[in-house]
Amino acid sequence: MSTTPRIGIIGGSGLGNALIAAGGGGERAQTVDADTPFGKPSAPVTLADWNGVPIAFLPRHGIAHTIPPSGVPFRANIWALKAVGCQWIIASGAVGSLRENIAPQDLVLADQVIDKTTRRVGTFFDDAGAAVHVEFAEPFCPRLRAILQSVVDGLPAIKIHAAGTYVCMEGPTFSSRAESLMHRKWGGDLIGMTAMPEAKLAREAEISYALIALVTDYDCWRPHVHKPGETRQTLLAEILGHMQHATDHALTLIQAAVPLVWARRQESFEIHRALELAIWTDKNKISAAQKARLALLWAKYM
Repeated sequence: MSTTPRIGIIGGSGLGNALIAAGGGGERAQTVDADTPFGKPSAPVTLADWNGVPIAFLPRHGIAHTIPPSGVPFRANIWALKAVGCQWIIASGAVGSLRENIAPQDLVLADQVIDKTTRRVGTFFDDAGAAVHVEFAEPFCPRLRAILQSVVDGLPAIKIHAAGTYVCMEGPTFSSRAESLMHRKWGGDLIGMTAMPEAKLAREAEISYALIALVTDYDCWRPHVHKPGETRQTLLAEILGHMQHATDHALTLIQAAVPLVWARRQESFEIHRALELAIWTDKNKISAAQKARLALLWAKYM
């Protein structure tokens, strides 16, 4: 594991390129083609110096957005970011809105999650020869969220919601209307396909993780009002336009927050000790091979 602490950024490749360019770190950027016990990550990790802050960027869906949500190698991604020294991750992801007041192009600092995924391994410890149970009452790091929230007043041109419950579905098909209405009754505010198990794995890796949700459209609970001359193609172009605007807004938010996160790098967040009480198996009963295989995660407790 790298001894240089870094802030990890997960999002689309456009966000990463823009962030690195804005920080003047493009010429000094380097890529790390990582191998992990869980295979290759979605893409090589880009390491850069952003205005004096070491960052690491990873495009969740691959360099050309070729990986569907259920195919994202979440374990390899989080492992690779941990290995290059990431102690914090600011992630972004597209979502549909389940609430009238959360409009396309808005940002939401998600604070809760409902996990509806079924085909993804959500732990590093499924075959570790140990029972490991991390706390997950607050799925997104409250302290990192607070830092993001602290810069909102300085960005009056961007609509940023301080909280929201993210329903994570398996995909790739979108919800039926009945499902969308059910998600609203459950208390969901957003619907997306990528927050889980990413946030769970970050917690197991003792990485402080926050999610900026990028609202692209209203989910299908809300009847769509067709505009004169609108076609399926123009509707898609409109949604993609919302996505670009939301991405630009997220870039502005991240640029404002990164220096504040870095200023607190000497602090130990509670989540940086998430495994401290989570390993329930007698450590003397865990094999040496498993201790070595997962040393990046739990060596300090062994």
